Amino acid sequence: MTREAVAQKLTAYLQQRVTLKDLVDWAERALMDGEFGGEDIETVGDIVARLGLADVLAFGLTWDDCITYLRRLGYAATAIVEPLSSQH
Repeated sequence: MTREAVAQKLTAYLQQRVTLKDLVDWAERALMDGEFGGEDIETVGDIVARLGLADVLAFGLTWDDCITYLRRLGYAATAIVEPLSSQH
């Protein structure tokens, strides 16, 4: 498991290409597989563990959480807001 892989999955979630359930399932599988190693093990492991709990009401997953996780992984997130197509 790499920083890049976690950042890609978080990005997919923020872009609504995967659901929260999909993100949590992915994180839980990653934790069970235990394929963490290298210099990023602490950061990546901590973030994946937190993502695995994101469907629990007490933990949840906010925009601020995602921004913080991405920063810890060495990425920055920005938001693009666009109008919906107008329907009259």
